[in-house]
Amino acid sequence: MQYENPVILSDYSDPDVIRVGEDFYMVASSFNHVPGVPVLHSKNLVEWELINYVLDYLPFDKFANVRHGEGAWAPSIRYHGGKFYCLIPFPDEGIFVSETDDIHGAWSPLRPLLLGKGYEDPCPVWDNGKCYVVFAFVKSRIGFNSKLAAFETDETLSRTAEKYSIIYDGSDIAPKIEGPKVYRRGKYFYILAPAGGVRTGWQVALRSRKLFGDYETKIIMAQGDTDVNGPHQGALIDLDDSGERWAFMHFQDMGAYGRVVHLQPAIWRDDWVITGQVAEGDNMGSPVKTGEYPVDVVTGARIESSDEFDSDTLSLVWQTPANRRKGMYELRRGLRPNCLYFAPAALSDYYGLFMQKIVYRNFAVSARCKLDLLCDGDEAGFTVFGREYAYVCVVRKEGRNYIEIRKGSIGGEEDETLARSQLYDEKYVDFKLSAKFEKPDKLTYKFSLGGRAFTHVFYAERGVWTGAKIGIYARSTQDSVGSATFKYFRVTCTDNRVKED
Repeated sequence: MQYENPVILSDYSDPDVIRVGEDFYMVASSFNHVPGVPVLHSKNLVEWELINYVLDYLPFDKFANVRHGEGAWAPSIRYHGGKFYCLIPFPDEGIFVSETDDIHGAWSPLRPLLLGKGYEDPCPVWDNGKCYVVFAFVKSRIGFNSKLAAFETDETLSRTAEKYSIIYDGSDIAPKIEGPKVYRRGKYFYILAPAGGVRTGWQVALRSRKLFGDYETKIIMAQGDTDVNGPHQGALIDLDDSGERWAFMHFQDMGAYGRVVHLQPAIWRDDWVITGQVAEGDNMGSPVKTGEYPVDVVTGARIESSDEFDSDTLSLVWQTPANRRKGMYELRRGLRPNCLYFAPAALSDYYGLFMQKIVYRNFAVSARCKLDLLCDGDEAGFTVFGREYAYVCVVRKEGRNYIEIRKGSIGGEEDETLARSQLYDEKYVDFKLSAKFEKPDKLTYKFSLGGRAFTHVFYAERGVWTGAKIGIYARSTQDSVGSATFKYFRVTCTDNRVKED
C-alpha cells in the first residue's frame, strides 16, 4: 500500500511522534489557540485522527484575550513508567509538563520544569534513573539562538530545575538549530534537529556518548532537488521492538496551508541515522514524494472537518484564539455562538472566533446559519483568517439586517468594508466558500451567499506561526442577547474537480 506526502495536509506544526505497542501518537504546536496541544492517533503513521488535547485552556491570565503567536509552542511526547508525558514550552513563561495514564482522558495541570523567557522545544530522555531535558532558545525573547541546552530533573519530572548547561553550539555548522528530539540508542545519545531556518533549512543529527557532550554533527536530510522546502522539525520513530525498523516524520512550511506533515523512511548506517531517499553513494537523504506504508494495516482514519453540530460536545476540530468564556456558545439544535460584547474593533482581536485548520488543497465550504440578531451591532459571519483576513457577515443596523464583506489585518485597528451593505431580511443565511490552490503562499478563496451574486475573491495568507484558518462567529458592539445558530459546517474536497497549477 502506497502513501503520498504530505500524509497530513494540515497545519500540525512541530510534530512529535511516539509508538506505544501497536499505536502511534502525535502532538503538535497550538500557540494561542484553545484547546491547546492536539493529540493525534494512528496505526500506520499515514492515516491519523484527532483524539484529544492536552490543555483545556492556557493557564495564564493574559490568554483571556487574543495573543497571536504566543502560547503553547513545539511540545514533545514520551511514554515512561506507564505514563504519557507532554513537555510544553511557553516562550515567555518557561517549560512545563503535563502527564496522564489515559491518553484519551484528562491530562494533569501543568507544573513547571524550568521557568524563564526564551526556552523552546523541550524533549526528555531517561538514563540510569534520571531524566534529562534538552531544549533550544527563542532569539526574540532571550537574544540568541543556534544553541542547545539541557537540565536534569527527577525520573517523574516533578522537580523544577534551577539551572541549565549549554551542550551544543551550532553557530558555525548548524546555524539556527532548534527543535531537538533526543534519543538513547546503543552507546550514544542522539539529538535530531533542524538547522538553517524553517523555509530553507535541513536536518542534522548529533551524537555523543555523554548527554552533555561533546557532540559530533552530521547532515542527514536536505531538500535536494525536491519541492519540499525545509524540511523542518520532526520525530524519529521505531516501528516495532526489533530496533531495526524506523521512520521519520517532519513538517514542511506550505504558507497559507500551514506546516504540513511528511513521512520519511529512516535507516541506520555506521551508527548514524539517515532519513528520506538515499541515493547510492550518498550519506544523506532527500524527502520522498511517495512510499510504502511502514506498517501493513489500513484503517481509514481521518481528521473530519465537516460538522453537523448534532453532538452535545463541540467537535475537536474547533479552536478559539483565546481561552473560552462563560456564555460564549451553546450546543442547542446546532452550534449557537452568542453575540458577546466586543467593542468596534478588528475581528483579529475577537476571542470568540470558532476556527479550524485547512485539510484539502482545493475545497468548498457551506455553512447554514439561523439568524437571531436582536440589537443594533449584533453580527454573525464566516471568515478566512490569517495575517490578512476577509469575512462575510450579516450585521444588524437600525433594526434591520444587512450583508457586508470586510477585510482586515492582524495588528490593524479597524476592518475595511469592501462592498456596500445590502439589505437581508431572510431568517437563514447560507455562507459559501470555494478555495483553489495556486501555490503554497497563494490560496484563492471566493465567498458567496446562497443564490445571490454577492461575491468576493480573497487570497489567503498564513497566520502568526500558523496556516490560514476558516471559521464562524457571532458578536455585538453592545450588551446583547442575540445569537446565531449554525446548523452545519460542511467541507467538501474538490481536488478532483480543480486543475492545479
